Amino acid sequence: MRVPPLDLQAQHAPLREEIEAAVRRVFASGRFILGAEVEALEAEIAAYTGARHAVACASGSDALLLALMALEVGPGDEVITSPFTFFSTAGAIHRLGARPVFADIEPESFNLDPDQVDRRISPRTRAIVPVHLYGRMASVDQICRIAEGRGIAVVEDAAQALGARLEGRMAGVWGNVGCYSFYPTKNLGGAGDGGMLVTEDAPLAQRLRSLRAHGAQGPYEHAEVGLNSRLDEIQAAVLRVKLGRLEEWNAARRRLAADYTELLGDAVRTPDPGPQRGHVYHQYTIRHPGRDALRRRLGERGVWSAVYYPIPLHQQRCFACLGHSAGDFPRAEAAAAEALSLPLYPELGPEEQQHAAAAVREWAEGSSVPRPLAAAASLF
Repeated sequence: MRVPPLDLQAQHAPLREEIEAAVRRVFASGRFILGAEVEALEAEIAAYTGARHAVACASGSDALLLALMALEVGPGDEVITSPFTFFSTAGAIHRLGARPVFADIEPESFNLDPDQVDRRISPRTRAIVPVHLYGRMASVDQICRIAEGRGIAVVEDAAQALGARLEGRMAGVWGNVGCYSFYPTKNLGGAGDGGMLVTEDAPLAQRLRSLRAHGAQGPYEHAEVGLNSRLDEIQAAVLRVKLGRLEEWNAARRRLAADYTELLGDAVRTPDPGPQRGHVYHQYTIRHPGRDALRRRLGERGVWSAVYYPIPLHQQRCFACLGHSAGDFPRAEAAAAEALSLPLYPELGPEEQQHAAAAVREWAEGSSVPRPLAAAASLF
């Protein structure tokens, strides 16, 4: 049996007529960039998240870059973030001439440890970028309290966590700015790239709108240099169709995650659902010190798996200038060596899931590698 990473065809099949009608609507309008569909999507995302303002852009990576630009992060500044995440988080910081300052993660959540963040703050710290990795919210309540007391901005990287909640509040609305991605594989994915920023600050929202369009203040009038980062109308129209299903899809992800956790038992370390079980499981990520051998075995059984992320950011060659070495962030390094994401998407069938879980258990029960909790205890 083959168990794929996701099945977008299965997701889109029942939406086909609605999506096609939405695309035809865009062509009939004759407007393809920043039109009525984008404006409507911005309003709908603001309403869904509880934010006052939403600003669409071309990608989740651009959302991070625009947020930091709008907060005037630049050369000489430091921005604290996680070493265990996708590259764009630290890449946006570096592109602006600021210094990424890494803080280690919590082993259970894979997210920034607030105590580690507190220790890394310096007089040059301009912002903190917590990442809600795999769909589980970071301890953003604690991070915001740390930041607020010192006049430091918080930019939430919620690219993988649209719909995740902590204390009833959505990921993305806790800090100064929240950033989302609509890459096709995300819980809310478009038919290409796309991104969104949310904020409570009206002047900041206005500046974001200017920066996404080359810093324009009016026709051919530019107060500053921005980006060309405009969401197109077709993407917005497709996303509007899918947004209405997001809560249903996220609920399905939670059910499937609970099933996986029951099926896997103590064979591997399974993900913690987090406070109030607000995880939206963009990825269902297990841990085992024999991860690479397990992944090979799953491949032999037709089960897709992926490693997000095998090289921590402080060990990337492009960040050698930061002067880090192995052992600087042991929790992130352990996660990079042990984390493995299993197939999980709303349309995953019970037979496929049971096959994937059985393959994991069979390998773990026959493996000579020590059980993960005992092996990992000394690290944390």
